[in-house]
Amino acid sequence: MKQAYELPDVSLSVARASIEVTVRPTELIAAEQIRAEEKQRLVGFFPNFYTSYVYDAAPLTTKQKFSLAVRGTFDPVAMIGVGLAAGIEQASNSYAGYGQGAAGYSKRFAAKFVDGRSSDLLTHAVFPSLLHQDPRYYYQGSGSIRSRLAHAVRSAFIARSDSGRTVFNSSYLLGDLTAGALSNLYYPKANRGANLVFTNAAVGLAGRVGTNLMREFLSKRLTTNVPGDGKE
Repeated sequence: MKQAYELPDVSLSVARASIEVTVRPTELIAAEQIRAEEKQRLVGFFPNFYTSYVYDAAPLTTKQKFSLAVRGTFDPVAMIGVGLAAGIEQASNSYAGYGQGAAGYSKRFAAKFVDGRSSDLLTHAVFPSLLHQDPRYYYQGSGSIRSRLAHAVRSAFIARSDSGRTVFNSSYLLGDLTAGALSNLYYPKANRGANLVFTNAAVGLAGRVGTNLMREFLSKRLTTNVPGDGKE
């Protein structure tokens, strides 16, 4: 004898997977990274704001470039360097037209102060904003000594664009030359001319190469509040 059974309807519910993705604006990420960079100091004292230990750091806006440049160039510690440089020039009687004594030192101090501020603002903010280039040095931190050495020297001539491309560092070259040209307005007449412009530019470029080498091989160990490890 056959029997028929009626089965109840059975329905299974499948839980929905919920994935939440938080997207933060690039400008906000850059602002957080700048705040971290502004805490970087060599031996806890000298500003090391323009070394990015985050190799894929977010690009800076024009406002952020100017803000970082002003923060760095007017840091109180920078004034110590100005005073020392003026004292060395005074002792060696460089730019003799300034004279000696307190008046001569004051003129040298003022000249070095304007040199540094104009160079920093032009190379770190004005031209990088106009040409859409990143003024920071990107710490590599990995690879052979030879590759790191090449990276440090090359970074004096090559920059990262705001879009992430590798470009010629025209911001630094133009800023350096422009700052040298402005120095003709306040250096002694006997020292003015094209020679002053190109001498200052050459000294600035050599200083940049030396600074990059220090950044690559020494700064991470000596810098406080380092937020990253460079290129992995």
